[in-house]
Amino acid sequence: MKRFLKDFLFMLRKDRQGQIGFAIVLLVLLLGVAAPAIVPYDPVRTNPADHRMAPCLAHFFGTDEAGMDIFSRCIYAIRIDVFIGFSGTMLSLLAGIVLGLLAGYYEGVFGEVVMRIADLFQAFPAFILAMALVAVLGNNMQNIIFVIAFVNAPIYLRFVRGEVLALKSRPFVEASHAAGMSDTTIMFRQLLPNSLRPALVQASVNIGAAILLTAGLSFIGAGVSVPTPEWGSMISTGAPLILTGQWWCAFFPGVSIAFTVLGFAFVGDFLRLYLNPERR
Repeated sequence: MKRFLKDFLFMLRKDRQGQIGFAIVLLVLLLGVAAPAIVPYDPVRTNPADHRMAPCLAHFFGTDEAGMDIFSRCIYAIRIDVFIGFSGTMLSLLAGIVLGLLAGYYEGVFGEVVMRIADLFQAFPAFILAMALVAVLGNNMQNIIFVIAFVNAPIYLRFVRGEVLALKSRPFVEASHAAGMSDTTIMFRQLLPNSLRPALVQASVNIGAAILLTAGLSFIGAGVSVPTPEWGSMISTGAPLILTGQWWCAFFPGVSIAFTVLGFAFVGDFLRLYLNPERR
């Protein structure tokens, strides 16, 4: 563990983009955790007397049509968007790893059936499929997490299956068979640790994509409902106000999404280099 941390910090010191990415992600997470202590207003408290106020000292990011403080809502939205994006991605990663491991190891009828089902779901555009599933299941937070996991699981399934197919004919796997190890032991102790690299790299990038998907669903009214502070719904309610000059209502939530997704994308690029010994 000590050697792992030492190598990680050594590479991070050489990678400016990785440093920026981890700084952004850490800042976003800290703001989300400390939200109750740093926001000046209740994120769901309305004040019609202060509606559509431009950014000022009293309201750093201005107020929306209902008089809610946009800065407070942007900070609290981290708790919703990042939690949904992270939880959905981790759930899809877990499901994809297990299914990919099984489909790669048992590449006969079982593997073909699993892959054809994955092909079927990936034939639909991800956003359209997610929108349809949310419409059927309901637009509460738990269902949105499940939908994100369902949409993204085939990605990890393919990554892990491809690695398993490449590894299962290697000498160390044949030696495990010769030593009398069970299929379960070979899969989870020999193949799995060596098959995770591409899936882990993709997971970091997919957290940002899951945040975008969450915001997109909320933007069209299929995600987190108003007045819960969520970046997509804030953009949805603020976008029409751009025409009347209140640009800040949609601008600052949009910047929050872009800033967060950029951080996770930079982290993903760094992990792709770090986890690939050939490119160090």
